Amino acid sequence: MELRTLLWLLWLLWLLCRGGGDADSHAPFTPTWQRSREHEAAAFRESLNRHRYLNSLSPGENSTAFYGINQFSYLFPEEFKAIYLRSKPSKFPRYSAEVHRSIPNVSWPLRFDWRDKHVVTQVRNQQTCGGCWAFSVVGAVESAYAIKGKPLEDLSVQQVIDCSYTNYGCNGGSTLNALNWLNKMQVKLVKDSEYPFKAQNGLCHYFSGSHSGFSIKGYSAYDFSNQEDEMAKALLTFGPLVVIVDAVSWQDYLGGIIQHHCSSGEANHAVLITGFDKTGSTPYWIVRNSWGSSWGVDGYAHVKMGSNVCGIADSVSSIFV
Repeated sequence: MELRTLLWLLWLLWLLCRGGGDADSHAPFTPTWQRSREHEAAAFRESLNRHRYLNSLSPGENSTAFYGINQFSYLFPEEFKAIYLRSKPSKFPRYSAEVHRSIPNVSWPLRFDWRDKHVVTQVRNQQTCGGCWAFSVVGAVESAYAIKGKPLEDLSVQQVIDCSYTNYGCNGGSTLNALNWLNKMQVKLVKDSEYPFKAQNGLCHYFSGSHSGFSIKGYSAYDFSNQEDEMAKALLTFGPLVVIVDAVSWQDYLGGIIQHHCSSGEANHAVLITGFDKTGSTPYWIVRNSWGSSWGVDGYAHVKMGSNVCGIADSVSSIFV
């Protein structure tokens, strides 16, 4: 079979499968630019070339990341970045000392994952809303309360998108801006069922002061570059960590440990670290994403520890409740 025929068969197969998977993982795509089947086919062909290149960089390592066809294969990289990589720099000092807590010298296991403690909510899907910054912050608040013994609840990401006036909703935002807003305004996050996610900007819905909700007592922001052992202690002590990463190559990620393929040189995506694993030859962080459970490893990425891969240790935040 000639290469051109094979490419088109792959493309047709992918089109048939695009509606499958979990219910939240393939939301309707509604970009502002005009698209066509020819446009998507061209993006798909480019993605196959990109996968071949990414998979060729470290072919001898069994644990290295591997890349291939997923729900983003119909997007050119510039389109993917414009829609999904919308974490923006903070207007506030990058590393706030406001509630900066010291990290105790704890002993740590070879493997730890807060999911095993049943204090991490299920992977959600930001769809075509550039609200990764809100998903990561809300996920950290959910876990912080569950660690304190409260019921694990899905809290409202839409409330943060609509009401965090220092950010831009689905057009992007900063995790530190959101944390500063939650802390200074003593915002009570309500349950997702009371203020459901709509994948678009909306008017802020205010609740009375007597309405029940989940507020934070503070946060700490760290630069753990060259100190990832300290970062692991923060994870063990305070709960899942809000981090900003360079996720340009994550468009094509299917599984394995990301070690070599962060290329843009800038932080652009907010995620939540729930654990780490040092039992194998390549230690890695366990990272919850907000692109649905069909992406990556059931919605998670594995990122090598110890080398600040994808800038994962540069901007890290802990939340206190």
